[in-house]
Amino acid sequence: MDKSMVKGLVIGGIATVVLGAGAVTGYRTINTPTSAEVLAVKEVTETVVTPKETCSDVAVKHQAPVQDDKRVAGSVIGGLAGGLLGNQIGGGNGKTLATVAGVAAGGYAGNQVQKNMQEKDVVVTTERRCHTVNEKSQKVVGYDVTYRLSGQEGLVRTSFKPGATLPVKNGAVVVTPPDAPAKS
Repeated sequence: MDKSMVKGLVIGGIATVVLGAGAVTGYRTINTPTSAEVLAVKEVTETVVTPKETCSDVAVKHQAPVQDDKRVAGSVIGGLAGGLLGNQIGGGNGKTLATVAGVAAGGYAGNQVQKNMQEKDVVVTTERRCHTVNEKSQKVVGYDVTYRLSGQEGLVRTSFKPGATLPVKNGAVVVTPPDAPAKS
């Protein structure tokens, strides 16, 4: 064999290998899927707790201010009434004893009557009462997506709700939002 024939065979062999490799790459490119079929989409949520102050007006009963805290008026009026009643009973020394006993009993009774009246004497005011209530809500934080790519099922989490398909690049599902720039 002469040299030029050998060179031709070598160059032809190299060309065949290069063309064959290009054909395989081209075939793979043509047959590589560009999208994955979405089979199911499930929302991923988290509970968000937001504190909120709630206020309302409440009627509150207070003891009315007492002007006669020693209950002198009740004791005096009760004593006078008791003395008058005691004076009506008996005669002679018994009348005096009945009057003194009536003053003592009436004074005590008048004091107790005034005490009961003061305890029941209330003033109603309106007060604003506030407390914190935690409101709970659900926030969507992503989507668990089940997909099929080249006959195999897979699961990815996306930040967006996909449509019927997900894009595929270099044999992998792309999980960045369609309008977001792709990260290198």
